[in-house]
Amino acid sequence: MGSLSVGGADIVKRVVVIGGGFAGLAAGVDLASRGCAVTVVEARPRLGGRAYSFRDDQSGETIDNGQHTLMGCYRHTLAFLDCIGATPKLARQHHLAVEMVHPQRGAGSITGAPLPCPLHVLGGILRYRLLTRSERLRALCAGVQIMAMRRRHDPRLSEWTVEQLLSALRQSPNARAAFWDPVAIATLNESPQRAAAAPFAEVLALAFFRSRADSQFVLPKVGLSDLYTGDAQAYIEARGGRVELKAAAAELVMAEDRVRAVLLRDGSKLEADAVVGAVPPKALAAVLSNGLRRGGLKGIELFETSPIVSVHLWFDRPVLTSAFVGLIGTRTQWAFNRSLLTETERERQCVSAVISAGRDVVEWPAGQIAQQAIDDLQSLLPAARAARVLQSVVVKEKHATISATPAAERLRPGVETGVDNLFLAGDWIHTGLPPTIESAVRSGQRAAELAAKHLEMFRSSAS
Repeated sequence: MGSLSVGGADIVKRVVVIGGGFAGLAAGVDLASRGCAVTVVEARPRLGGRAYSFRDDQSGETIDNGQHTLMGCYRHTLAFLDCIGATPKLARQHHLAVEMVHPQRGAGSITGAPLPCPLHVLGGILRYRLLTRSERLRALCAGVQIMAMRRRHDPRLSEWTVEQLLSALRQSPNARAAFWDPVAIATLNESPQRAAAAPFAEVLALAFFRSRADSQFVLPKVGLSDLYTGDAQAYIEARGGRVELKAAAAELVMAEDRVRAVLLRDGSKLEADAVVGAVPPKALAAVLSNGLRRGGLKGIELFETSPIVSVHLWFDRPVLTSAFVGLIGTRTQWAFNRSLLTETERERQCVSAVISAGRDVVEWPAGQIAQQAIDDLQSLLPAARAARVLQSVVVKEKHATISATPAAERLRPGVETGVDNLFLAGDWIHTGLPPTIESAVRSGQRAAELAAKHLEMFRSSAS
C-alpha cells in the first residue's frame, strides 16, 4: 500500500496533513494505517491544536487549556484512541450520571435507570428533582418531538436556534435553565439564543437515543496532550510517517488544478500526491489561493468564533466529591474535580471551572475571571465557602470553536473540495455534529479515507 506501481516503477503515495490537533492526527493515523507516506506539519512547537495540556510551574501539575469531556457516542474518537493504545488513559462512567446544583432547589441528579435505551434516559429525567413533575413530562414529550423532527428532516431544524426550538416545544424557563441549556451550551459552545437547532438535535439523538453506552461520560485521566498526541505521533512514525513541529504551511502549490506541494514558511517544499487541511478556517484561508477561496471554499473567512474560558483553582481542602457538577444560574457552567480525575488526590484539590461562550468574560482581566469562578462555586457548593484558594490559573481560548449558529451551519464545507486531491478536516467541517472533538476526528478519518481512495484511483488510471 505504500507506493503506486506504474510500468514497474514505484510511486510513493505522499500525503501531507496540515495541522496537528485531533483532526490532523486522526487523519494521519488513519492514512498511516493504510500504508501511505504521511507527513503531519504543525506550526506550533507542540501538537494538540486547541485541545492540549501544559505544566503549571507553580503547582507542578499538568492542566488542560480547557476541560474536555467525551461521551460514549463519540465512537470515532474512542476508536481513534483505541487504535493508538490510549484507551487505558480514560475513565468511563458505568451509567449516565450528571449532578446539577440549583441556587434555590439544591442538588439534583440525572441518573440513567437500569432500563433499555432510551428508557434509561427517560427514567432519569422522571426522577430529576430540579424540574417539577409537569416540566419532566414536557421535557420527555419535547425529546420525542425533536427526534421526530430529525427523522423527517424538518426544515425548521436548519432554520431555528435552540431557543426557538425549545420555545416552540413549550419548555419553561426553569426547564431550560436546569436541563436543556446546560446540554446546548456544553456541546455547541454557544448560547441557546444563537446556537443552531440541527446539531443540537443530532447530539440528543446520538447521546441519548442510541444505546446506554452512548450516554456515558468518558473523561481523560491524564492531561489532554498526554492522552493522544504522543501516542498518535508514535503510531505514525512507526509506520514510516513523519510529524514536523514548527513547520508552518505558507501556501499550496497548484498545477493543473491539483495540489502538487505544500510550501512551508521556511522556504522548504513538501511534494504531495494528496493534502489534508486540518486547521481552523482562518489558518486554512491563509494558505489557499484567491481562486480556491472564491470557488469551492467561498465564505471560509466569514465564520465567527466563540470562546471558552477555563479557571483552574487549587483549594486547600476538597470542595467536590464527584468527578464533575453542573452549576445552574451562574456564569460558570461546570466544575470538574481534576484531582479525582487524574488520581492525584491530596489534602488540597484542583477544580477546573468552565465558562463556555463567555464573550464578555473573555475580555476581563484574569483576576476578575478567577474571582467570578470562586464566587460561583462558593454560592452553590457549601464546602467551597470554608475553603481557601491557594492558586488560580486562567486560560482564555478566544477562538475555541466556530460560533455554531444556523448561518454557520450553512457555511460549513464538506470534507471534499473543488480540488480532487485536497481534503478538509476539523471540528468546523460539516459532519452533522457541533464543533466537537468527535466532529474533528470523524472528519479527519473521512478525509483520510477519501484521500486513500483518490490515490488508489490515480494508480488505476496511471497504470
